[in-house]
Amino acid sequence: MERSAGSIRHRRRRVRPLLGGAVAGVAAAALAVTGLVGTAQAADVNVAKNAGFESGLANWTCSGGSGTTVSSPVHGGTSALKATPAGHDNARCTQTVAVKPGSTYTLSSWVQGGYAYLGASGTGTTDVSTWSPGSSSWTQLRTSFTTGPSTTSVTVYTHGWYGQAAYVADDVQVTGPDGGGGTDPEPTIPGTPAGLAVGATTTSSVTLNWNAVSGATGYTVYRNGAKATTATGTSATVTGLAADTAYQFAVSATNSAGESVKSATVSGRTAKATDPGGPVTSVPKHAVTGYWQNFDNGAAVQKLSDVPAHYDIIAVSFADATATPGAVTFNLDSAGLGGYTVDRFKADIKAKQAAGKNVIISVGGEKGSVAVNNDASATAFADSVYALIQEYGFNGVDIDLENGLNSTYMTKALRSLSSKAGSGLVITMAPQTIDMQSTSGEYFKTALNIKDILTVVNMQYYNSGSMLGCDGKVYSQGSVDFLTALACIQLEGGLAPSQVGLGVPASTRGAGSGYVAPSVVNAALDCLTKGTNCGSFKPSRTYPDLRGAMTWSTNWDATAGNAWSNAVGPHVHGLP
Repeated sequence: MERSAGSIRHRRRRVRPLLGGAVAGVAAAALAVTGLVGTAQAADVNVAKNAGFESGLANWTCSGGSGTTVSSPVHGGTSALKATPAGHDNARCTQTVAVKPGSTYTLSSWVQGGYAYLGASGTGTTDVSTWSPGSSSWTQLRTSFTTGPSTTSVTVYTHGWYGQAAYVADDVQVTGPDGGGGTDPEPTIPGTPAGLAVGATTTSSVTLNWNAVSGATGYTVYRNGAKATTATGTSATVTGLAADTAYQFAVSATNSAGESVKSATVSGRTAKATDPGGPVTSVPKHAVTGYWQNFDNGAAVQKLSDVPAHYDIIAVSFADATATPGAVTFNLDSAGLGGYTVDRFKADIKAKQAAGKNVIISVGGEKGSVAVNNDASATAFADSVYALIQEYGFNGVDIDLENGLNSTYMTKALRSLSSKAGSGLVITMAPQTIDMQSTSGEYFKTALNIKDILTVVNMQYYNSGSMLGCDGKVYSQGSVDFLTALACIQLEGGLAPSQVGLGVPASTRGAGSGYVAPSVVNAALDCLTKGTNCGSFKPSRTYPDLRGAMTWSTNWDATAGNAWSNAVGPHVHGLP
């Protein structure tokens, strides 16, 4: 964190008296009269405590529980304040600081995100504030105030604005004379990191993880004794390595005071050049799919490691469109997910795969704008998705394009991707009900075109109203008949039972309409696989190889106490 200038050093030198002591005394008196000699004044200090939020919210109070600390983004150190306005609360965070009467103070802070205000009240003179209308990068707010003749404390505050996005603040400075409260102690060199371990490896990289060190603002990773990379979190990936080669790694902790002693070394070996690019897991006969949200929309915020073990396929939602038609990328919302780092995200993917799970990247969603409608965009789609598979280790891709799909070119794109990724590629789809009413629909045609490489179609049995079942009758969403009669269209329309899953919301808040209780989902699964627990519609035959069920989303499931996965997960895995 930044600090004002410290103590002033005074240089003394011995002067030989030219005209004796009397002359020296007169000279000293003259200097005193002109004000050139006097008592040295103490340097200004930052009287704010925990100004960089490195100790959480210590010394700070945020209205309505609106504030928290995050590890990304930060301006300095390893933490920053994130405060979210809600309802009639503007996310005001305050600290009372000791000041000296009749003194001038400079007040500043670095902010980003939504509307952000910075000010001081109770100054005894004029209360001041300044603000920013929001910024995607760090912006410094700066103002000043003078304390009244009897003012010994003021309240420094930050706040956002009603109905606006969260703001982030860091490195608050209240610079002026020490009012008696002193300053935060200067940092000391952090301790040595412990727990260094090797994580995922590829033919050219090794991922390392270690335990956090109190007071550290960063870490330095060494490879064979030489500095390899730095990190602000507790993991890092060292790249540019040779295949099938052993390396020695160590890590140190750093802050403004200096660098710690290096940790004990660990050995990590890169994969052989003939090894596959990443772990290939198989989808179980009966599988549960869950969408994991890379954003905060009011549902529980999760890391991938938080997703329950009931989920066999985790669809990361969503890839983002780029300026190149058909191409996609992925941007982890680290700030919105409480400082979830890319390195930790990648490590969590590996851990899920080690547990036999498949983690795939989902393309589309309600607001997705990816268009694959010609040869160039089909190539761009396949190339960009394959690049994400290589970078993050995804097992495959989910197609959730709710704004139109061209079967000709999406087929080309997925076949091209399959040729790049190999037979272990997982391909799932999540069409809306209207998309699967007829085999002449573009979504249905795409599914049939890639039937030999398709894993499962988890149609969304919600937000659709009434639809036709395979018997030509109209069924209303929210019932067991809706699930079974519409699944019958796919099952009798050319898809294998193993390529059909039931997609439903995890809770009443997960969709605008169409929620059914987990017991209804389980009844529909029994009806389709065993011919039991059916409603008024009963299929002419059973489909014991039916793949399973899907839900939007693992986050909404967690918000409801994981009631959906706790009920549906074991039921799916217990199907014949």
